[in-house]
Amino acid sequence: MNTTVAKSRVLSGMRPTGRLHLGHYHGVLKNWVKLQHEHDCFFFVADWHALTTHYDDPSIIPASVWEMVVDWLAAGVDPEKATLFIQSHVPEHAELHLLLSMITPLGWLERVPSFKDQQEKLKERDLATYGFFGYPLLQAADILIYRAAHVPVGEDQVAHVELTREVARRFNHIYGREPDFEERAEQAKKKMGKKNAKQFDRMRRAYQEQGDGEALLAARELLASQQNITVDDRERLLGYLEGSGRVVLVEPQPLLTKAAKMPGLDGQKMSKSYGNTISLREPPETLENMLKRMPTDTNRVRRTDPGDPARCPVWQFHEVYSDAEVQHWVQDGCRSAAIGCLECKAPVIEAMLLELKPMQERAAELDAKPEEVRRIIEAGSEQARSVAEETMREVRECMSLDFT
Repeated sequence: MNTTVAKSRVLSGMRPTGRLHLGHYHGVLKNWVKLQHEHDCFFFVADWHALTTHYDDPSIIPASVWEMVVDWLAAGVDPEKATLFIQSHVPEHAELHLLLSMITPLGWLERVPSFKDQQEKLKERDLATYGFFGYPLLQAADILIYRAAHVPVGEDQVAHVELTREVARRFNHIYGREPDFEERAEQAKKKMGKKNAKQFDRMRRAYQEQGDGEALLAARELLASQQNITVDDRERLLGYLEGSGRVVLVEPQPLLTKAAKMPGLDGQKMSKSYGNTISLREPPETLENMLKRMPTDTNRVRRTDPGDPARCPVWQFHEVYSDAEVQHWVQDGCRSAAIGCLECKAPVIEAMLLELKPMQERAAELDAKPEEVRRIIEAGSEQARSVAEETMREVRECMSLDFT
Protein backbone atom coordinates (compact mmCIF):
# COMPACT_ATOMS: atom_id res chain seq x y z
CA MET A 1 0.00 0.00 0.00
CA ASN A 2 1.30 3.44 -0.88
CA THR A 3 0.70 5.28 2.38
CA THR A 4 1.05 8.71 0.81
CA VAL A 5 -1.82 7.93 -1.57
CA ALA A 6 -3.91 6.25 1.14
CA LYS A 7 -3.68 9.31 3.38
CA SER A 8 -5.27 11.45 0.71
CA ARG A 9 -7.71 8.93 -0.76
CA VAL A 10 -11.39 9.85 -0.72
CA LEU A 11 -14.26 7.46 -1.45
CA SER A 12 -17.88 8.34 -2.13
CA GLY A 13 -20.78 6.64 -3.88
CA MET A 14 -24.29 7.29 -5.10
CA ARG A 15 -27.24 4.96 -5.64
CA PRO A 16 -28.59 4.79 -9.20
CA THR A 17 -32.24 5.73 -8.85
CA GLY A 18 -32.74 7.73 -12.04
CA ARG A 19 -31.59 11.04 -13.44
CA LEU A 20 -30.02 13.42 -10.98
CA HIS A 21 -31.54 16.71 -9.86
CA LEU A 22 -30.29 20.03 -8.55
CA GLY A 23 -30.25 18.67 -5.01
CA HIS A 24 -27.68 16.07 -6.07
CA TYR A 25 -25.64 18.71 -7.86
CA HIS A 26 -25.46 21.18 -4.98
CA GLY A 27 -25.33 18.52 -2.28
CA VAL A 28 -22.77 16.10 -3.76
CA LEU A 29 -21.45 16.73 -7.25
CA LYS A 30 -20.10 20.25 -6.71
CA ASN A 31 -18.15 18.88 -3.76
CA TRP A 32 -16.85 15.93 -5.81
CA VAL A 33 -15.59 18.32 -8.49
CA LYS A 34 -13.69 20.25 -5.82
CA LEU A 35 -12.32 17.15 -4.07
CA GLN A 36 -10.97 15.57 -7.25
CA HIS A 37 -8.38 18.36 -7.45
CA GLU A 38 -7.28 17.88 -3.84
CA HIS A 39 -7.38 14.12 -3.24
CA ASP A 40 -7.09 10.72 -4.90
CA CYS A 41 -10.82 10.25 -5.42
CA PHE A 42 -12.77 7.05 -6.01
CA PHE A 43 -16.42 7.69 -6.94
CA PHE A 44 -18.68 4.71 -7.51
CA VAL A 45 -22.16 3.76 -8.64
CA ALA A 46 -23.69 1.89 -5.68
CA ASP A 47 -25.89 -0.48 -7.68
CA TRP A 48 -25.87 -3.22 -5.00
CA HIS A 49 -27.01 -0.63 -2.47
CA ALA A 50 -29.94 0.21 -4.73
CA LEU A 51 -31.08 -3.39 -4.33
CA THR A 52 -31.34 -3.03 -0.54
CA THR A 53 -34.52 -0.96 -0.99
CA HIS A 54 -35.54 -1.77 -4.59
CA TYR A 55 -34.85 -5.51 -4.73
CA ASP A 56 -38.39 -6.22 -5.92
CA ASP A 57 -38.05 -4.09 -9.07
CA PRO A 58 -34.44 -3.79 -10.22
CA SER A 59 -35.45 -3.04 -13.79
CA ILE A 60 -34.79 0.70 -13.35
CA ILE A 61 -31.17 0.15 -12.30
CA PRO A 62 -29.39 -0.44 -15.66
CA ALA A 63 -30.68 2.72 -17.37
CA SER A 64 -30.27 4.72 -14.17
CA VAL A 65 -26.61 3.71 -13.90
CA TRP A 66 -25.67 5.20 -17.27
CA GLU A 67 -27.88 8.26 -16.90
CA MET A 68 -26.23 8.97 -13.57
CA VAL A 69 -22.68 8.54 -14.89
CA VAL A 70 -23.47 10.92 -17.75
CA ASP A 71 -24.76 13.45 -15.21
CA TRP A 72 -21.54 13.09 -13.19
CA LEU A 73 -19.39 13.75 -16.24
CA ALA A 74 -21.59 16.61 -17.41
CA ALA A 75 -21.34 18.24 -13.97
CA GLY A 76 -17.54 18.28 -14.18
CA VAL A 77 -16.38 15.03 -12.57
CA ASP A 78 -13.20 14.25 -14.52
CA PRO A 79 -12.18 10.61 -15.16
CA GLU A 80 -8.59 11.86 -15.63
CA LYS A 81 -8.58 13.11 -12.04
CA ALA A 82 -10.88 10.61 -10.29
CA THR A 83 -11.56 6.88 -10.58
CA LEU A 84 -15.18 6.24 -11.62
CA PHE A 85 -16.55 2.72 -11.37
CA ILE A 86 -19.56 0.51 -10.73
CA GLN A 87 -19.73 -1.34 -7.41
CA SER A 88 -20.87 -4.67 -8.88
CA HIS A 89 -17.98 -4.60 -11.37
CA VAL A 90 -15.63 -5.06 -8.41
CA PRO A 91 -16.85 -8.31 -6.76
CA GLU A 92 -14.22 -7.96 -4.03
CA HIS A 93 -16.68 -5.56 -2.32
CA ALA A 94 -19.00 -8.52 -1.76
CA GLU A 95 -16.20 -10.79 -0.58
CA LEU A 96 -14.97 -8.29 2.01
CA HIS A 97 -18.56 -7.66 3.12
CA LEU A 98 -18.99 -11.40 3.70
CA LEU A 99 -15.74 -11.73 5.65
CA LEU A 100 -16.46 -8.66 7.78
CA SER A 101 -19.90 -10.09 8.59
CA MET A 102 -18.13 -12.94 10.41
CA ILE A 103 -16.72 -10.54 13.04
CA THR A 104 -19.29 -7.74 13.24
CA PRO A 105 -21.66 -7.89 16.25
CA LEU A 106 -25.35 -7.57 15.42
CA GLY A 107 -25.70 -4.82 18.01
CA TRP A 108 -23.41 -2.57 15.99
CA LEU A 109 -25.78 -2.73 13.03
CA GLU A 110 -28.91 -2.34 15.14
CA ARG A 111 -27.73 0.95 16.60
CA VAL A 112 -27.05 2.68 13.26
CA PRO A 113 -29.46 5.66 13.48
CA SER A 114 -30.55 5.59 9.84
CA PHE A 115 -31.75 1.96 10.11
CA LYS A 116 -34.98 2.80 11.94
CA ASP A 117 -35.32 6.15 10.18
CA GLN A 118 -35.27 4.50 6.76
CA GLN A 119 -37.68 1.80 7.89
CA GLU A 120 -40.13 4.51 8.93
CA LYS A 121 -39.70 6.55 5.74
CA LEU A 122 -40.02 3.48 3.52
CA LYS A 123 -42.65 1.63 5.55
CA GLU A 124 -44.63 0.84 2.40
CA ARG A 125 -41.77 -1.47 1.37
CA ASP A 126 -40.94 -4.86 2.88
CA LEU A 127 -37.50 -4.18 4.32
CA ALA A 128 -37.29 -7.14 6.68
CA THR A 129 -34.23 -8.44 4.81
CA TYR A 130 -30.61 -8.99 5.71
CA GLY A 131 -29.60 -6.82 2.74
CA PHE A 132 -31.31 -3.80 4.28
CA PHE A 133 -30.18 -4.62 7.82
CA GLY A 134 -26.60 -5.20 6.70
CA TYR A 135 -26.21 -2.35 4.24
CA PRO A 136 -24.07 -0.28 6.68
CA LEU A 137 -21.58 -3.16 6.71
CA LEU A 138 -21.56 -3.21 2.91
CA GLN A 139 -20.85 0.51 3.09
CA ALA A 140 -17.97 -0.24 5.45
CA ALA A 141 -16.58 -2.78 2.97
CA ASP A 142 -16.90 -0.22 0.17
CA ILE A 143 -14.70 2.17 2.13
CA LEU A 144 -12.22 -0.24 3.70
CA ILE A 145 -11.40 -2.14 0.52
CA TYR A 146 -9.83 1.05 -0.91
CA ARG A 147 -8.17 2.04 2.36
CA ALA A 148 -9.82 5.43 2.03
CA ALA A 149 -8.56 8.02 4.47
CA HIS A 150 -11.61 10.27 4.14
CA VAL A 151 -15.30 9.85 3.38
CA PRO A 152 -17.28 13.02 2.54
CA VAL A 153 -20.51 12.95 4.55
CA GLY A 154 -23.05 15.21 6.15
CA GLU A 155 -23.49 15.16 9.92
CA ASP A 156 -26.31 12.62 9.64
CA GLN A 157 -23.92 10.10 8.06
CA VAL A 158 -21.06 10.34 10.56
CA ALA A 159 -22.39 7.27 12.42
CA HIS A 160 -21.78 5.17 9.29
CA VAL A 161 -18.15 6.23 9.18
CA GLU A 162 -17.77 5.52 12.90
CA LEU A 163 -19.14 2.01 12.35
CA THR A 164 -16.56 1.55 9.59
CA ARG A 165 -13.81 2.66 11.95
CA GLU A 166 -14.97 0.20 14.62
CA VAL A 167 -15.08 -2.66 12.11
CA ALA A 168 -11.55 -1.83 10.89
CA ARG A 169 -10.29 -1.61 14.47
CA ARG A 170 -11.84 -4.96 15.36
CA PHE A 171 -10.43 -6.63 12.24
CA ASN A 172 -6.92 -5.30 12.88
CA HIS A 173 -7.11 -6.36 16.54
CA ILE A 174 -8.19 -9.91 15.68
CA TYR A 175 -6.09 -10.56 12.58
CA GLY A 176 -3.31 -7.98 12.52
CA ARG A 177 -1.25 -9.34 15.39
CA GLU A 178 1.32 -11.77 13.99
CA PRO A 179 3.08 -14.13 16.44
CA ASP A 180 6.45 -12.52 15.67
CA PHE A 181 5.04 -9.04 15.03
CA GLU A 182 7.55 -7.01 17.06
CA GLU A 183 10.52 -8.93 15.68
CA ARG A 184 9.32 -8.34 12.11
CA ALA A 185 8.69 -4.65 12.86
CA GLU A 186 12.24 -4.26 14.20
CA GLN A 187 13.63 -5.94 11.10
CA ALA A 188 11.57 -3.64 8.90
CA LYS A 189 12.80 -0.60 10.81
CA LYS A 190 16.44 -1.50 10.06
CA LYS A 191 15.70 -1.31 6.34
CA MET A 192 15.06 2.41 6.77
CA GLY A 193 18.71 3.08 7.60
CA LYS A 194 20.23 4.05 10.96
CA LYS A 195 19.35 7.74 10.84
CA ASN A 196 15.69 7.18 9.90
CA ALA A 197 15.36 4.26 12.33
CA LYS A 198 16.57 6.42 15.25
CA GLN A 199 14.23 9.21 14.21
CA PHE A 200 11.33 6.72 14.02
CA ASP A 201 12.15 5.37 17.52
CA ARG A 202 12.27 8.88 18.96
CA MET A 203 8.89 9.82 17.49
CA ARG A 204 7.36 6.48 18.49
CA ARG A 205 8.39 7.00 22.12
CA ALA A 206 7.10 10.59 22.06
CA TYR A 207 3.71 9.38 20.86
CA GLN A 208 3.36 6.26 23.02
CA GLU A 209 4.82 7.73 26.23
CA GLN A 210 3.67 11.36 25.99
CA GLY A 211 0.71 11.19 23.58
CA ASP A 212 2.45 13.60 21.20
CA GLY A 213 0.09 13.82 18.21
CA GLU A 214 2.57 15.81 16.13
CA ALA A 215 5.17 13.09 16.61
CA LEU A 216 2.61 10.54 15.33
CA LEU A 217 1.95 12.59 12.19
CA ALA A 218 5.67 13.14 11.60
CA ALA A 219 6.37 9.41 11.97
CA ARG A 220 3.62 8.57 9.48
CA GLU A 221 5.13 11.02 7.00
CA LEU A 222 8.55 9.47 7.56
CA LEU A 223 7.16 6.01 6.77
CA ALA A 224 5.38 7.32 3.71
CA SER A 225 8.66 8.64 2.32
CA GLN A 226 10.56 5.36 2.65
CA GLN A 227 11.45 3.65 -0.61
CA ASN A 228 13.38 0.69 0.84
CA ILE A 229 10.55 -1.03 2.70
CA THR A 230 7.78 -3.26 1.36
CA VAL A 231 4.05 -2.67 1.60
CA ASP A 232 3.74 -5.22 4.42
CA ASP A 233 6.70 -3.72 6.30
CA ARG A 234 5.17 -0.26 6.13
CA GLU A 235 1.90 -1.56 7.57
CA ARG A 236 3.74 -3.37 10.35
CA LEU A 237 5.64 -0.22 11.24
CA LEU A 238 2.39 1.78 11.26
CA GLY A 239 0.93 -0.71 13.74
CA TYR A 240 4.18 -0.72 15.75
CA LEU A 241 4.07 3.08 15.87
CA GLU A 242 0.48 3.19 17.10
CA GLY A 243 0.90 0.40 19.62
CA SER A 244 -1.34 -2.05 17.80
CA GLY A 245 -0.74 -4.85 15.34
CA ARG A 246 -0.26 -4.69 11.62
CA VAL A 247 -2.64 -2.15 10.09
CA VAL A 248 -4.46 -4.08 7.37
CA LEU A 249 -7.67 -2.04 7.12
CA VAL A 250 -7.30 1.73 7.45
CA GLU A 251 -9.68 3.59 9.75
CA PRO A 252 -11.27 6.38 7.68
CA GLN A 253 -12.14 9.84 8.93
CA PRO A 254 -15.40 11.63 8.07
CA LEU A 255 -14.86 14.62 5.82
CA LEU A 256 -17.76 16.80 6.87
CA THR A 257 -19.45 18.60 4.01
CA LYS A 258 -21.66 21.63 4.34
CA ALA A 259 -25.31 20.64 4.26
CA ALA A 260 -26.92 21.47 0.92
CA LYS A 261 -29.64 24.10 1.14
CA MET A 262 -31.26 23.23 -2.17
CA PRO A 263 -35.04 23.43 -1.71
CA GLY A 264 -37.63 21.68 -3.82
CA LEU A 265 -40.47 23.31 -5.71
CA ASP A 266 -42.61 23.16 -2.56
CA GLY A 267 -40.00 24.55 -0.17
CA GLN A 268 -39.15 21.16 1.35
CA LYS A 269 -35.76 19.55 0.74
CA MET A 270 -35.49 18.57 -2.92
CA SER A 271 -36.22 14.85 -3.09
CA LYS A 272 -37.80 12.42 -5.53
CA SER A 273 -39.92 11.03 -2.72
CA TYR A 274 -41.54 14.47 -2.38
CA GLY A 275 -42.05 14.89 -6.12
CA ASN A 276 -40.52 18.37 -5.97
CA THR A 277 -37.32 17.98 -7.99
CA ILE A 278 -35.78 19.82 -10.92
CA SER A 279 -33.76 17.45 -13.09
CA LEU A 280 -30.31 18.46 -14.29
CA ARG A 281 -31.64 17.76 -17.80
CA GLU A 282 -34.93 19.64 -17.44
CA PRO A 283 -35.74 21.32 -20.79
CA PRO A 284 -35.51 25.12 -20.41
CA GLU A 285 -39.16 25.76 -21.24
CA THR A 286 -40.29 23.06 -18.79
CA LEU A 287 -38.07 24.45 -16.04
CA GLU A 288 -39.38 27.94 -16.63
CA ASN A 289 -43.00 26.77 -16.42
CA MET A 290 -42.29 24.73 -13.27
CA LEU A 291 -40.83 27.75 -11.49
CA LYS A 292 -43.54 30.10 -12.70
CA ARG A 293 -46.18 27.76 -11.22
CA MET A 294 -44.33 27.46 -7.90
CA PRO A 295 -46.43 28.41 -4.86
CA THR A 296 -45.41 31.63 -3.12
CA ASP A 297 -46.40 33.39 0.11
CA THR A 298 -50.09 32.49 0.55
CA ASN A 299 -50.74 35.96 2.03
CA ARG A 300 -50.09 37.51 -1.39
CA VAL A 301 -53.49 36.87 -2.88
CA ARG A 302 -53.34 39.98 -5.08
CA ARG A 303 -50.40 41.70 -6.76
CA THR A 304 -50.77 44.64 -4.38
CA ASP A 305 -50.64 42.52 -1.20
CA PRO A 306 -47.33 42.76 0.68
CA GLY A 307 -45.55 39.47 1.37
CA ASP A 308 -42.90 37.91 3.57
CA PRO A 309 -39.98 36.16 1.81
CA ALA A 310 -39.46 33.94 4.86
CA ARG A 311 -42.82 32.28 4.08
CA CYS A 312 -42.10 31.87 0.37
CA PRO A 313 -40.31 28.83 -1.12
CA VAL A 314 -38.92 31.03 -3.90
CA TRP A 315 -36.82 32.93 -1.36
CA GLN A 316 -34.89 29.73 -0.59
CA PHE A 317 -33.86 29.60 -4.25
CA HIS A 318 -32.68 33.21 -4.02
CA GLU A 319 -30.49 32.19 -1.08
CA VAL A 320 -28.77 29.69 -3.38
CA TYR A 321 -28.67 31.59 -6.67
CA SER A 322 -28.87 35.34 -6.02
CA ASP A 323 -26.20 37.78 -4.86
CA ALA A 324 -26.68 40.25 -2.01
CA GLU A 325 -28.01 42.99 -4.30
CA VAL A 326 -30.74 40.81 -5.79
CA GLN A 327 -31.65 39.40 -2.38
CA HIS A 328 -32.05 42.96 -1.02
CA TRP A 329 -34.26 43.81 -4.03
CA VAL A 330 -36.43 40.75 -3.31
CA GLN A 331 -36.77 41.51 0.40
CA ASP A 332 -37.77 45.13 -0.16
CA GLY A 333 -39.93 44.50 -3.22
CA CYS A 334 -41.88 41.61 -1.68
CA ARG A 335 -42.55 43.32 1.66
CA SER A 336 -43.70 46.53 -0.02
CA ALA A 337 -45.52 44.80 -2.90
CA ALA A 338 -43.31 46.77 -5.30
CA ILE A 339 -42.64 43.58 -7.26
CA GLY A 340 -44.90 40.70 -8.17
CA CYS A 341 -44.17 37.02 -7.71
CA LEU A 342 -43.33 36.45 -11.38
CA GLU A 343 -40.85 39.34 -11.25
CA CYS A 344 -39.34 37.82 -8.13
CA LYS A 345 -38.90 34.45 -9.85
CA ALA A 346 -37.24 35.87 -12.98
CA PRO A 347 -33.66 36.12 -11.59
CA VAL A 348 -33.88 32.56 -10.22
CA ILE A 349 -35.06 31.20 -13.57
CA GLU A 350 -32.25 33.03 -15.37
CA ALA A 351 -29.59 31.79 -12.92
CA MET A 352 -30.79 28.17 -13.08
CA LEU A 353 -30.86 28.13 -16.86
CA LEU A 354 -27.37 29.63 -16.95
CA GLU A 355 -26.09 26.97 -14.54
CA LEU A 356 -27.71 24.04 -16.34
CA LYS A 357 -26.98 25.01 -19.95
CA PRO A 358 -23.33 23.82 -20.13
CA MET A 359 -24.19 20.63 -18.23
CA GLN A 360 -27.07 19.83 -20.58
CA GLU A 361 -24.91 20.48 -23.64
CA ARG A 362 -22.22 18.16 -22.28
CA ALA A 363 -24.81 15.51 -21.38
CA ALA A 364 -26.19 15.61 -24.92
CA GLU A 365 -22.67 15.07 -26.30
CA LEU A 366 -22.12 12.10 -23.98
CA ASP A 367 -25.52 10.58 -24.77
CA ALA A 368 -24.45 10.56 -28.40
CA LYS A 369 -21.27 8.61 -27.48
CA PRO A 370 -22.40 5.83 -25.11
CA GLU A 371 -19.32 3.76 -25.97
CA GLU A 372 -17.12 6.56 -24.55
CA VAL A 373 -19.04 6.55 -21.27
CA ARG A 374 -18.75 2.76 -21.03
CA ARG A 375 -15.02 2.97 -21.78
CA ILE A 376 -14.56 5.41 -18.90
CA ILE A 377 -16.39 3.11 -16.51
CA GLU A 378 -14.58 0.00 -17.71
CA ALA A 379 -11.20 1.67 -17.23
CA GLY A 380 -12.20 2.99 -13.80
CA SER A 381 -13.59 -0.36 -12.71
CA GLU A 382 -10.39 -2.08 -13.77
CA GLN A 383 -8.31 0.41 -11.82
CA ALA A 384 -10.56 0.10 -8.76
CA ARG A 385 -10.43 -3.67 -8.91
CA SER A 386 -6.63 -3.71 -8.92
CA VAL A 387 -6.65 -1.75 -5.65
CA ALA A 388 -9.39 -3.95 -4.18
CA GLU A 389 -7.54 -7.13 -5.13
CA GLU A 390 -4.43 -5.97 -3.29
CA THR A 391 -6.44 -5.33 -0.13
CA MET A 392 -8.18 -8.70 -0.40
CA ARG A 393 -4.84 -10.48 -0.85
CA GLU A 394 -3.78 -9.18 2.57
CA VAL A 395 -7.18 -9.82 4.14
CA ARG A 396 -7.17 -13.45 2.99
CA GLU A 397 -3.60 -13.88 4.21
CA CYS A 398 -4.50 -12.50 7.66
CA MET A 399 -7.56 -14.73 7.87
CA SER A 400 -5.63 -17.84 6.75
CA LEU A 401 -7.64 -18.05 3.54
CA ASP A 402 -4.68 -17.88 1.17
CA PHE A 403 -3.98 -21.61 1.15
CA THR A 404 -3.92 -23.55 -2.13
